[in-house]
Amino acid sequence: MNDSNTAPVVSDKVLADRQLLLDAQASGNVLGTFVKLSGPGWLQSAITLGGGSLAGALFLGVLSGTSMIWLQLVAIVMGVVMLSAISYVTLSTGRRPFETINSDINPALGWGWLIATSLANMIWCMPQFSLCYDALDRNLLAIGGSSESALGDSIGMKLLVSAAILATAFSVVMLNLKGGKAAIWFDRVLKALIGMIVICFFGVVTLLGIKGELNLAEILSGLVPDISQWNEPAGRLTEIAATLPAEARSFWSDKIMSSQRSVMIAAAAAAVGINMTFLLPYSMLSRGWDKPFRGLARFDLATGMAIPFVLVTSCVVIASAASFHARVDENLKSNDPVVMQQSPLFKSVQESLVERVDEQLGADAATTDESTKLQRIAALDSSEKILAAALVKRDAFQLSETLAPLLGASLAKLVFGLGVFGMGFSTIIILMLINGYVFREMLNRPDANTPFVIGCLIAGLSGASWVYLWSGGAKFWLPIIASGFGMMLLPIAYITFFLMMNSKRILGDEKPKGLSMVIWNVLMLLSVIGAVVAAQAAISAEMAKSDTVRLLILSVLGVYAVLIALGFVYRSRRTQGLSN
Repeated sequence: MNDSNTAPVVSDKVLADRQLLLDAQASGNVLGTFVKLSGPGWLQSAITLGGGSLAGALFLGVLSGTSMIWLQLVAIVMGVVMLSAISYVTLSTGRRPFETINSDINPALGWGWLIATSLANMIWCMPQFSLCYDALDRNLLAIGGSSESALGDSIGMKLLVSAAILATAFSVVMLNLKGGKAAIWFDRVLKALIGMIVICFFGVVTLLGIKGELNLAEILSGLVPDISQWNEPAGRLTEIAATLPAEARSFWSDKIMSSQRSVMIAAAAAAVGINMTFLLPYSMLSRGWDKPFRGLARFDLATGMAIPFVLVTSCVVIASAASFHARVDENLKSNDPVVMQQSPLFKSVQESLVERVDEQLGADAATTDESTKLQRIAALDSSEKILAAALVKRDAFQLSETLAPLLGASLAKLVFGLGVFGMGFSTIIILMLINGYVFREMLNRPDANTPFVIGCLIAGLSGASWVYLWSGGAKFWLPIIASGFGMMLLPIAYITFFLMMNSKRILGDEKPKGLSMVIWNVLMLLSVIGAVVAAQAAISAEMAKSDTVRLLILSVLGVYAVLIALGFVYRSRRTQGLSN
């Protein structure tokens, strides 16, 4: 391996691409050239259309119907604004962002961005492995239409499958590292995969529309942001809860809001994570992009990342809502305990329904036998059973029903499994790729292969450790947990990019001026505020879990705040020293 620290030589292809862009810009006909040269945006799409965004969209549909389509739309717009900012800075200066932040903004922000990105890579890799396993286990390898596990739940089998996934992903990353035809085909496969996913879910929504099963007014109203959804159940669950007595309404509202807030945070975080803010500038630099590529970069983000993301997540929310929102089978609604237990959902809702009955019984709950409790569960109003079903953390087999209207149950199971596996596998590859870039920067060896390989393997091995760290039955819920963690870290990147775009020291004459600067600042400030508010919500939710967690989070935040303050002092003194 070549561990040289020398600057990379600009390839003939990059020179040709640059000239192609300049010629297109001179002629005023850039669209065809932009389409031909796009690439980093599709890498962003490969990671943003991963397990986090899929799970977030699916569970948004389950819990809120189509009333929260706005959430992921707003999140991706915020993300594109900030990614456009870091791409503008990177391509205008040609400098590596980590070095730029450390020398001209604040080393605490630079190292915080770097470490947070690596942590996010390692943590987000876990749900991708679990989703791949779940797709194989419950969809692709399951016999016929069976909902039973095909691979089993043994640690040995999980380790074997995870090792195979890791080895394959690492091989693909190494092919991409070599460049040439392998890199070209890598891009093409990602584009094809994303296109297949878009078409599949778009087809479901189209078919539902043709059948007249979609409420267009509800879908359009779901595009309008509604902040009240942070405090009350969304969609039809609001109406259902309102029909219940105060005691029952309070019980179910508390349980639903806990899940709903987690899903809202996760869905927003999955749109643009902190590791994506690291991937974009370094993938552009690795391709030799510079100032003439700035327009291409914005086009790439819009067409390669934002549009596929909005299409896919909106269609997934709509399809999920049509299949699951406020819906249960007739058996579960039955007041006959025997009939009720025949429902495929009964085992999943049993725990929360038992809690509801225990609350009704009060002090007598401990001495009441299971048979009596079962009769009381059956006697509950069907509205309470519908609310309980909204809390179910569904697995890949159950969620494949979203494609059933288009493909039929058996084919839907296969196609959904392929889509989930493809999403998870492509995200594993990109997370490993990002971690390779991180380790190069961490060791200040921007062109070395050894740190890159080490970083890739660390992310992959961390992801494969899901076998020991996650034992939940519904593995689709793991991305929700991981995305909540990611949201806590995102403001580090957004605040840093805001400072960079306003730094004359970094951008010099390329710093936007006049109306352009006003527009940039308004959009970036709104994005920063949104990220900080969402992070505060995620942190508050974690702090509420226990005093130990609260103390740990406050300690980390306190130490990091001190480091940031010291970083600004250090940079100020360093600047004064250089000027003297």
